[in-house]
Amino acid sequence: MRPALRPDAVLVQAVIAGALSFAHLHDLAAAAGQTGWKAWAYPVSVDLLLVAAWRRLRTDGPSRLAWCWFVVALVASLGANVATAGFLDLDHPPALLRLGVAGWPALAFLGGTLLAHSPTPARDRVPVPPAPAAPAPEHDPAPDSEPVPAADDTPALPVAGPALAVSVPAALVDHARKVAADHQARTGSPIDTDTLRARLGVPASMADAIAAQLA
Repeated sequence: MRPALRPDAVLVQAVIAGALSFAHLHDLAAAAGQTGWKAWAYPVSVDLLLVAAWRRLRTDGPSRLAWCWFVVALVASLGANVATAGFLDLDHPPALLRLGVAGWPALAFLGGTLLAHSPTPARDRVPVPPAPAAPAPEHDPAPDSEPVPAADDTPALPVAGPALAVSVPAALVDHARKVAADHQARTGSPIDTDTLRARLGVPASMADAIAAQLA
């Protein structure tokens, strides 16, 4: 079931403000000699330029081009609201007002074309600071790079590996011999390094060192 439409105070306020601004622009254009449909086209032109500039700001980010035409359209809208409040004699509009109204279509066409077809230069964009880089994760030392301490007081036997020396407790070597003998008795073949490492639960480097001792 679709929810019932409820009036929104902000939306109602926006509609009222837009209607009043639209009417003020129409009255100003009519006072400047634009009659009929032309007087109604002026507020549409001003509002469309304002929306186009705002859309450019939202989609491409802040730029001098978008801000320039946004301010131009905003001044035209605010100027019409102020002019129709009694600050100008609309029965006898000044020549400057007639000039501005007559030149607005060309100005609005230029602004709309530039906003629609001009890319935002990189130098005009407001730089956005980059997000702070995440701290590098702390890597635990590789298990095969640490010497394994002897389980008891039995001295460790240093065994030279391919890259570094690995200390292997003598008790562990003896236990590995028993594991290898058991494997030989059950399977009839010597134990390989991977099986030895899995049976003993030691790192790969230590398994290689033990296998070298058993060879």
